[in-house]
Amino acid sequence: MNKKKPVLAVVILLIIVAGCFACGFFGGKDPAYPDLRNCNLPPGKEFLFGTDPMGRDVFSMIWHGGRVSLFIGAVSTIVSTAIAMFYGALSGWAPKWGDRLLMRLLEIFLSIPNLLAVIFLQAVLGKATIVSISFVIGMTGWMSIAKGIRTKVRQLKNSGYVVAAKCMGGGFFYVLWKHLKPNFMASIMFMVVMNVRNAIIAESTLSFMGLGLPVESISWGSMLSMAENALLGNSWWMILFPGGLLLVTLLCITSIGDHLRKSGNQKPGNL
Repeated sequence: MNKKKPVLAVVILLIIVAGCFACGFFGGKDPAYPDLRNCNLPPGKEFLFGTDPMGRDVFSMIWHGGRVSLFIGAVSTIVSTAIAMFYGALSGWAPKWGDRLLMRLLEIFLSIPNLLAVIFLQAVLGKATIVSISFVIGMTGWMSIAKGIRTKVRQLKNSGYVVAAKCMGGGFFYVLWKHLKPNFMASIMFMVVMNVRNAIIAESTLSFMGLGLPVESISWGSMLSMAENALLGNSWWMILFPGGLLLVTLLCITSIGDHLRKSGNQKPGNL
C-alpha cells in the first residue's frame, strides 16, 4: 500500500532544529542581554520579533530557547525509553505471577496524574534546572511505552531464536539487546517520537504555571510563562512568535509520529 510520507513535516522540523542549534552563527543579538532602552518594542527593522519587558530580543530568544526545549524533549525521551525497555521487557520475560505483579504496579503508576507526579518529583529535587526537568519528565513518561514492550516481548519470548539463545546460555540482557529490541523497536517508535512532543509540552506547561525553568533560563516554555503579562500589556508578539514556533514543531512531530504508527501497524511480524 502506498503510504504518504510526511516529507514536509520532516523538512520543516529539520529547519527548526538546525535554526535552533546554528543560531550562534546568525550573528544577531545576545538573547540574555537586557536592553532597558528598548523594552516591549513591537516587531520592526532592528528587532524582527520585537523585545520582551526586559528589552531582550525575542527573535534571538526563540532560537536559543528552542535548544533548551528540544534538549529537554530529547533527553527525557531517552530516559523514559530506557526505563520502559527494562521494565516492559522484564515484565514480559517474567513468569505469570511476576508479570501480574509488575503490571499491577504499572497500573498504580498510570493512575497518578502525570502533571502531579512531575510537580512532586521536581519539588523533591529542589530548584528546577534543565537537567532536573529532563530527568523528572523522563521518570514520569515511560509507562505507556513499557506496556507496549511488555506485550511484544510476551509474543516473542517463545520464538525459536529466543529459545535457542537462552539454551546457548544467553542471559536476560543479552537476549533483550540482541533479539528482543530489534523486533519491538519498530512497534514503539510512534510512542517514542510522541514522548518528545509530550516532554516539550510538559516543560512549557510547567514554565507557564511558574513551576518550570526560571525566566532567565530561556526556553519556549519560559517565554510563554510571560503570556499573561504580555496580554495585559498588549505585547502580542511575545505570545505569537514563540507560541507559533512551538505549535509548528509539535504539529511536525505529531505528523511524523502518526506516520510511524501507521507504518508499524501495517508491517508483518518478525516471528
